[in-house]
Amino acid sequence: MIKNEKAKTTARITIALYLAVLATLLLTTFYPAPVEGVSIPLMLTVKLLPLLAFAVPVFRGHNRGYIWMAFVVIFYFTQAVVSAWLSEGAPGPMILTVLTFLMFTVAMVHLKVNRPVAN
Repeated sequence: MIKNEKAKTTARITIALYLAVLATLLLTTFYPAPVEGVSIPLMLTVKLLPLLAFAVPVFRGHNRGYIWMAFVVIFYFTQAVVSAWLSEGAPGPMILTVLTFLMFTVAMVHLKVNRPVAN
């Protein structure tokens, strides 16, 4: 449940970053070239399924879902940083590194501005 205008803004930004991360993961599966000998559906399942589990909480702005999504995004960030390092700055991993960092950061800001009011 979204509590105020700042929370609406941070929720919208988080949704945009969430969709950008999913799109980047999808694009990096096929570009520059798919990995030979690996099933594309299996690769997409492994890449996307953990994040797709958080689609409802992200689009509804639920705090508990944002918290759990942040834990999962840390793994994507770590993998992206390692890939960026090993590929010596390839665009795909670099973009994914930035997007996951921003998604985590904005999700945490959303949790800060959307916290319940104490009675």
